[in-house]
Amino acid sequence: MNPIDLQSCLREFYPKPKSQVLYGDHCELHPLNKAKHALALYKVFSLDNTHANWQYLPYGPFYSETEFIAWIDKFCTQADPLFYVVYIGNSLEPVGVTSLLNIKPNHGSIEIGHVHFSPRLRQTAASTEAHYLLMQYIFEQLGYRRLEWKCDEANDRSKQCARRLGFTFEGIFRQHMIVKSANRDTAWFSMLDKEWPDIKARLEHWLNPNNFTRDGQQL
Repeated sequence: MNPIDLQSCLREFYPKPKSQVLYGDHCELHPLNKAKHALALYKVFSLDNTHANWQYLPYGPFYSETEFIAWIDKFCTQADPLFYVVYIGNSLEPVGVTSLLNIKPNHGSIEIGHVHFSPRLRQTAASTEAHYLLMQYIFEQLGYRRLEWKCDEANDRSKQCARRLGFTFEGIFRQHMIVKSANRDTAWFSMLDKEWPDIKARLEHWLNPNNFTRDGQQL
């Protein structure tokens, strides 16, 4: 049975995501390994010397390798959130991280979050494909019913990304959290299994090599 045919079925249990490599045309997602990736990630994240990319995350910025590696060891080596590093092209070094979290096998619900892309990855076809690979894995291999995306209501870039990827805005959770000693209202987005085939077709049309010039510009 095609995995998409399972979208209307209810199960007692949905499989948990596994640490496996996800391959695309523009990028690859590899399970994060502290010994292999920590120093390379610190180096590439340091390209953003304004530290603006950490603004809406509940951690960071990190000002030393020791501090960053300690965070990796404490936060990024768990089963939930399950972190992946992003490679582009023939790159030998990772250029970003993303994760699957709030994994609920009893409900078939999961979230994409803790996304941190370095300047080398942002606004590229690879950045879109990295999300696409996770979405495809969630709906087609794991058969999940619901995919979530949450972000600070003030994070316009994240909200725009969610809408561009095909997520539906569900509302604002007011005074949802305190992050870095400040109030956070959280914007909630979702995508359902029955919506995935149409969203997949649109993303694949956009990611088609014919949609880009030789220097990688979108047509």
